[in-house]
Amino acid sequence: MNLAATLAAEPNEDLAHISNVLIYSAMAVYLLAFFAHMAEWLFGSRSKVARTAAALTPSKTAAAAPAVTVQAKGGTATLERPKVVTRSVTGARDVPDGPGAAAGDEKGDLYGRIAVSLTVLAFLLEFGGVLTRALSVQRAPWGNMYEFSITFSTVAVGVYLVLMALKKNIAWLGLPLVTTVLLDLGLAVTVLYTSSDQLVPALHSYWLWIHVSTAIFCGAVFYVGGVGTLLYLFRDSYETKLVNGGKPGKFATSVLERLPSAASLDKFSYRLNAAIFPLWTFTIIAGAIWAGDAWGRYWGWDPKEVWSFITWVAYACYLHARATAGWKGRKAAYLALIAFGCWLFNYYGVNIFVTGKHSYAGV
Repeated sequence: MNLAATLAAEPNEDLAHISNVLIYSAMAVYLLAFFAHMAEWLFGSRSKVARTAAALTPSKTAAAAPAVTVQAKGGTATLERPKVVTRSVTGARDVPDGPGAAAGDEKGDLYGRIAVSLTVLAFLLEFGGVLTRALSVQRAPWGNMYEFSITFSTVAVGVYLVLMALKKNIAWLGLPLVTTVLLDLGLAVTVLYTSSDQLVPALHSYWLWIHVSTAIFCGAVFYVGGVGTLLYLFRDSYETKLVNGGKPGKFATSVLERLPSAASLDKFSYRLNAAIFPLWTFTIIAGAIWAGDAWGRYWGWDPKEVWSFITWVAYACYLHARATAGWKGRKAAYLALIAFGCWLFNYYGVNIFVTGKHSYAGV
């Protein structure tokens, strides 16, 4: 189909309706996954959760933590608690990684498997909703904030599932991920929803596929890194309290002991942010090239352009501090959260509250 025919094409209302049904179905399944993740943490918390405390107590070591093997009912499977891996950072404490959300409990592990299965199903439904939305207008499915939001949450879940498939210890990410995806989709279908329609002429370019798709992927990875950074702050406070002889509450112990060590979470977030930063740089460059094609100038200090650059500077400062000043821990975590906050404002704040050339991509 040539460009003129694409511009003249009317939205397919049937496909648009199917897209809406799939998105709402995905939300329902994500809700079930949320409850399954909650059950995973609840039942997992019934097993012993003293290994981190033991590792930080002078009279004990992490090596003394017992391994646990759980036999599933019926003898059809053997579920083994993940081995404790000690992370060592120069000048810091040695702390074992937690085993994940279920903490080796048989029932918790069962609910964990159910939660991941439901998350996969919801991801497929949401992906189908994004795809049918694209087919309904025969273009890339991110021409407005509603489409960007549903695509963003789909990619974020996809990143999580890929990490799970690579056998990474990120079971702890499931609950916060599903919670924020539900919030994102709820906001998308109630506040940001825009009927399926064709784009304004300036957006009819192959750069739409390149620039916006990379922006969505970068945002999804920044989000995962942001969650890791936030949980790092909680885990670091927990470890510090134990080192100083304090006694955290039962709930904090139950939850935080099962997370990776603070050093591991810090390293996890840093690696994600460092890996995706070059692609964010390319995203800004691609946007400038597209602006040159669409508006005849590469940079015009539009609010979206300004905040994209501010976000780039914030992440550059974070990575520079880690690489040269040797910042690790809480100071670097605060920089990372500020940078992610800039990305969030660049998307929601600029599109909704600030007038600019990108306003046509808003609500």
